[in-house]
Amino acid sequence: MSPTVGHTENEIVIGAPLDLTWEITNDLESWPELFSEYAEVEVMKREGRKTTFRLTMHPDEDGQVWSWVSEREPDPVTRTVAARRVETGPFRHMEIHWEYHEVPGGTRMRWVQDFAMKPDAPVDDQWMTDNINRNSRVQMELIRDKVEQRAVELGVTPAAAVTG
Repeated sequence: MSPTVGHTENEIVIGAPLDLTWEITNDLESWPELFSEYAEVEVMKREGRKTTFRLTMHPDEDGQVWSWVSEREPDPVTRTVAARRVETGPFRHMEIHWEYHEVPGGTRMRWVQDFAMKPDAPVDDQWMTDNINRNSRVQMELIRDKVEQRAVELGVTPAAAVTG
C-alpha cells in the first residue's frame, strides 16, 4: 500500500435542529433532491441499520455517467454514520464518516473521508483530495440551504445559544 493516501475533513453549521438535520440527510431516497451531483439512488438491501445502495451521478462534462455501490450504517445514538464504497471504481478504498453535533444556533455536520486511488486511476490521491474538498463545500452549502428552508417551513428552530 502506498504511504500517500487521501484524507479530507469538511464541516458546516446548519441553522436547524439536530433531529431534523439527521432525518433529512439520512433519507437516502431523497439524495437526488438534496445533492446536486446525484441523479439516482437505488436501495439494494437493508440489514438492520446498514443499507447497501447504488448511487448514480448526473453525466459529467464529457457525458460520462458514474455509478457505484456503497454501504451506509447510521448510528442514531452517537449521531454518526459509517459508509464505504463496495464497488470502489478508481479507488483502492473509500471510507466516509459523518458526524452530527448540536451547537449553538444549529447542527454541525462533519464529513471525514479516507481513501487511496488505485495505481492505474486517471488521477492521484492529491488531485482527488483537492476535488473532494472543493465538491464537499459546494454540496454542504446546498444541503445547509435545503435543510434550513425545511426548518423554516416546519416552523422549527435550532437550540438557542447558551449564554453565561
